Amino acid sequence: MRASYDYAVIRVVPRVERGERINAGVIVSCATQQFLEAQIALDAARLRALDPAIDLADVEAALAVIPWIAAGDPRGGPVAHLPRGERFHWLIAPRSAMIQTSPVHTGIDDPRAALPKLLARYVLPTS
Repeated sequence: MRASYDYAVIRVVPRVERGERINAGVIVSCATQQFLEAQIALDAARLRALDPAIDLADVEAALAVIPWIAAGDPRGGPVAHLPRGERFHWLIAPRSAMIQTSPVHTGIDDPRAALPKLLARYVLPTS
């Protein structure tokens, strides 16, 4: 079912002072369909190209929490217990950390169908 949705791209900024980043996932929220989901697809080789000394396990652990928070899964910690809209706003809040999100954008489509399309468009390697 088509609806207006909001989305943000999840970015990894290995050295915040340099500002270099790679896209690592997407968060999609649709209030009218009570939908909030995130998918992660980290390209470790691209990340290591930006910072060969990065602790990949730490980055993967930080990224793994995002889909849990979006889903309201208790593994996401206390934030996962917040209402859906508050979880989305917490996930997209600007921060000066290694894991950041893009500005929020809007689309019209089935949000469940839009999520893999957005992941392919903004995160997955192009062929």
